[in-house]
Amino acid sequence: MGHLITVATCSLNQWALDFKGNLQRTLESIRIAKQRGATLRIGPELEITGYGCADHFLEGDTYLHSWEVLGKILSSQESHGILLDIGMPVMHKNVKYNCRVFILDGKILLIRPKMFMANDGNYRELRWFTPWAKHRTTEQHYLPRMIQKITGQVTVPIGDAVISTHDSCIGVEMCEELFTPNSPHIGLSLDGVEIITNSSGSHHELRKLHTRIELIKEATLKSGGIYLYANQQGCDGDRLYYDGCALIVVNGEVVAQGSQFSIGDVEVVSATIDLEDVRSFRSACSRGIQASTSPSFQRIEADMALSDGRLEDNPAIKPTKTKPVFYHTPEEEISLGPACWLWDYLRRSKTSGFFLPLSGGIDSCATATIVASMCRLVVKSCAKGDAQTIADARHVAGASAETGYIPTDPKEFAHRIFHTCYMGTKNSSNETRTRAKELAETIGSYHVDLNMDTVVSALQMLFTLVTGKTPEFRAHGGSNVENLALQNIQARLRMVLAYIFAQLLPWVRGRPGSLLVLGSANVDECLRGYFTKYDCSSADINPIGGISKSDLRRFIAYAQLAFGMPILASFLDATPTAELEPITENYVQADEVDMGMTYDELTDFGRLRKVFKCGPYSMFTKLVHTWSDKMEVSEIAVKVKRFFFYYSINRHKMTTLTPSYHAESYSPDDNRFDLRPFLYNASWSWQFEKIDRTVLVLEEEQRKRKEEEKEQEQK
Repeated sequence: MGHLITVATCSLNQWALDFKGNLQRTLESIRIAKQRGATLRIGPELEITGYGCADHFLEGDTYLHSWEVLGKILSSQESHGILLDIGMPVMHKNVKYNCRVFILDGKILLIRPKMFMANDGNYRELRWFTPWAKHRTTEQHYLPRMIQKITGQVTVPIGDAVISTHDSCIGVEMCEELFTPNSPHIGLSLDGVEIITNSSGSHHELRKLHTRIELIKEATLKSGGIYLYANQQGCDGDRLYYDGCALIVVNGEVVAQGSQFSIGDVEVVSATIDLEDVRSFRSACSRGIQASTSPSFQRIEADMALSDGRLEDNPAIKPTKTKPVFYHTPEEEISLGPACWLWDYLRRSKTSGFFLPLSGGIDSCATATIVASMCRLVVKSCAKGDAQTIADARHVAGASAETGYIPTDPKEFAHRIFHTCYMGTKNSSNETRTRAKELAETIGSYHVDLNMDTVVSALQMLFTLVTGKTPEFRAHGGSNVENLALQNIQARLRMVLAYIFAQLLPWVRGRPGSLLVLGSANVDECLRGYFTKYDCSSADINPIGGISKSDLRRFIAYAQLAFGMPILASFLDATPTAELEPITENYVQADEVDMGMTYDELTDFGRLRKVFKCGPYSMFTKLVHTWSDKMEVSEIAVKVKRFFFYYSINRHKMTTLTPSYHAESYSPDDNRFDLRPFLYNASWSWQFEKIDRTVLVLEEEQRKRKEEEKEQEQK
């Protein structure tokens, strides 16, 4: 009749250093797993501390409190009758390790340290942890006395080993280890390990999920086996959103998949699986030959069986069927990921809502639409009766539990927590003012419409009074220096006004607290530096700072239909403009004209610079092949040199960049992801001269080819 077991994995919205909350969420996931009859439960990487503790992992307190929390788990009834795989940092022989701790019935069976660290992009694990380099080797770890009193154990094994139950064998592959060329799952599978657990702290990035899922499927497609994947979900204190999507895969086929985006705190994914399916899958002769010579792992005995016979004795219980993998479109990812990130930040910061300068352009429109998506998610979660979401929504909205308030309408909820403001000047158009007003009405935000010309004039008059000089716009005969300074006055005043209104609007409305100011500079503008330092790009957080202009336009087109917001069509049709210069008969300011490059070109520059690691010359040589059908080689050279010039003179702006949702692989975020100098030799003389020489060579070759083609035609 088979050999049926039920296993569970989960996505938890853990928060860095929130030991009490992390404990509650961990215990809740264990309770749910047991209710579903699971005999094995795994959790996310570093679930006890939260993944994003950063330099707090260097502090002794973090390790002390981790053991205290584990002690609570060991002492609880939840930890009995189920094999648990828990994530926490452990210090062994004065060396800090990122570990999995296997516990059963109040005892610790094994501490398994991570062997390959994530140390690029957003990850800096080698700053805090040391990889376990003694493969297939264990040592004895002396437990803290508080744990000895609970378990009655003095030492437990630590190292690279596997857990052997009465009926199967379980091994570990942690997060980054899956992505390495010689992943542990290969050796584990060849040594007879049937269940592999992967506890991860993997963040969202647009179009990234398929890479992760394909690697997980491939891990058991060749070798067979059961693969349990757990992940953090949510914002645990920084720029990243961990995108859950807990998985259970059997022999390369998905049998259970959790949500990628959720504002819930605990999601458990379970499946009933027949171990005999793994054994029959592994019957290939070639696998048997390799397995017979594979080095062995030490087996740590667990006095339990994952199956207890009740499943096999009940013919009505069937193994979970395979299912197709579900992927969101990039537009759906933008509507959901940043929205969940905003909700986590809002509720955990204990503020009263958001304030957004709404310009009438597509970037602030996208930010506002993401807030609208967040309100829709909150209402949906409350309708399902999620107690945590209801409590958080009441707190943010300023409603007590006694009122019984539960958000039922996204527009009504937005009016309570979302504040927008159009900050016009004489350079603003009626079109942008109208678009901003109509978008605010559609979303339901508390909207303010103001003119700030008097404030701008006051600063200009002060400058004239002090210096005796009156700067003029270029349209009125001023120099480029004057023109830029006058634009920046308007831009920076908007930032000052944003924080004044964010601090005082709740007071105006008779509510406590203050508002989080939202930014709306996209990743392409940040890359080129096409924004004013300390203007409205300076905010508390920015949900679109890691998203390209092209993706934002596609998102707005999607939201127009998906959210029933016809007003968004007018934003798609509008020309992107900063509206910081006077409009004349012969001139209307346009972003792409100002930048000297299109947003699509900026996306290409960004990917080549960061993802493909190109300097000016290699970027030029690659674009010669991809852009040559659109423009001459000399024009490609001009655009590449222009990009690197403006990128380098504006790089200093990245040091003050508003913390942004990380969504794009070419983000220029200077905090952790994209580490570069901020003082460049902007002439790039050596590199640019090589480009110029190459242009001459290519043009000469092109001239010769044309002459040869002409001669052939004449013959």
